Amino acid sequence: MTSIKLTDGTTLYNLSMNGDNFIANYEIDPDIFIGNLTDVVINIDGANEVHSQMKLVQVTTYNDQYWFVLQDLTDQELLNLEIEAKIEYLAMMADIDIDI
Repeated sequence: MTSIKLTDGTTLYNLSMNGDNFIANYEIDPDIFIGNLTDVVINIDGANEVHSQMKLVQVTTYNDQYWFVLQDLTDQELLNLEIEAKIEYLAMMADIDIDI
């Protein structure tokens, strides 16, 4: 069995896997992942995998099960987030409204 511990300590237990999909026999609210994927521990059959930056790709239901996919952020995605943060900071310091 597989479990996932999110940044805030929330743990999703008794997950099975199909490829990159995690499968739960209980409801998974996508909001649980918002701001909660910076330090994630995935335990697969007793082996821990530590992930520092992840994203939720999808949550879907199939046959009364909740299937979801988590992926590590790519280097390009991390760079984009850093650049956006710097632009927003500069805009705030210059008192300029921007939409990113």
